[in-house]
Amino acid sequence: MKKVLAVSITIAVLIIVVFILNRELPQATTTVSATDAKATADSSIPVNDLVFKDLDGKDLKLSDLKGKVVLLDFWATWCEPCKIETPWLIDLQNRYGSKGLVVVGIAMDEGGQKVVQPYTQSAKFEMDDGSKLAINYPIVLGTETLSDKFGVTGFPTSVLISRQGVLVKITSGIDEGRDGIEKDIKSQM
Repeated sequence: MKKVLAVSITIAVLIIVVFILNRELPQATTTVSATDAKATADSSIPVNDLVFKDLDGKDLKLSDLKGKVVLLDFWATWCEPCKIETPWLIDLQNRYGSKGLVVVGIAMDEGGQKVVQPYTQSAKFEMDDGSKLAINYPIVLGTETLSDKFGVTGFPTSVLISRQGVLVKITSGIDEGRDGIEKDIKSQM
């Protein structure tokens, strides 16, 4: 009987502690899994004031791209799903670039420029027609602060921004495939 009482009291104390900690600790960003990747975009996130550093250390200002549909792609050189998605992005940039699309790859590698630049200079991606192409869109270096701004919890994560500079959609993972990305881009053309 004493053991049952002791276990019951212990469980009650643990529940109270968890309840108190849950109320007092800041809440973490909601995680969007790859299987539930359709995140609702928060149009209140300011995107026009973003400035990125490219692999040569030059500024790329998102405000300079206003009037274009922008697809920010958070990725890393070691990310296998990113390697699947990259040929899709190359193709979409080829087909829709002249119509106002700009894909911007945001490299999130811990090694930064010294890891990303050699990768982007040498990597070739197999396209549907069997050809192998290099990345044909700007690559910039990401930061944890930037990824936190968009709630990035995994790679790849795509952020679609309208011609007016309004955040349209955030997608985590590649479950929607090339067709899903293309449909989203076309909706903003």
